[in-house]
Amino acid sequence: MKVVDLSHVIHSEMPVYPGTEQPKIVEANTHEKDGFTEKLISMYSHTGTHMDAPFHILADGKKLDDYPVDKFVGCCRVVSVSGKDGIIGIEELEPVKNYLDSLDFLILRTGWDQHWGSQDYFKNYPVLSQEAAELLAEYNLKGLGVDAISVDPAGNFQLPVHRVILGAEMVIIENLTTVQQVADAIED
Repeated sequence: MKVVDLSHVIHSEMPVYPGTEQPKIVEANTHEKDGFTEKLISMYSHTGTHMDAPFHILADGKKLDDYPVDKFVGCCRVVSVSGKDGIIGIEELEPVKNYLDSLDFLILRTGWDQHWGSQDYFKNYPVLSQEAAELLAEYNLKGLGVDAISVDPAGNFQLPVHRVILGAEMVIIENLTTVQQVADAIED
């Protein structure tokens, strides 16, 4: 199995969801003063590339540490919906529909990571329709990944797609980057 890192680098000036504080990274110990170096890091759990557990939205849902470690590894497919504006519907999932029974993860490649670092990243990004989320919830997937800030539209505090996906005990991985690397690795 080939492993591909799809996470953004964490730093104190990185983009964060509007209204969220940026990470604070301070030098806590130095070689000169303490004989070792160490940083104190303070940040929200949904900073940068992160994983949503059911408990994020569902009060009785599982937390990440409730899952066995094998929940977080497995086979995946990438479905390219790059250039898609607005809603990602069931029809965009057709190319992978025959594979869903054999997958652990599905990654949506929207191409939105190209906006990382700009204000455009936080608005008008493609999101799943509730019907597409319900289709995915019928399969035994471990998780769904996306290279955008969320699977629900900004400002929709009902979070219908989160509720469907997390209600199926899947995890959601948001803010992925360079998803094309996974697609390329699968083709190798």
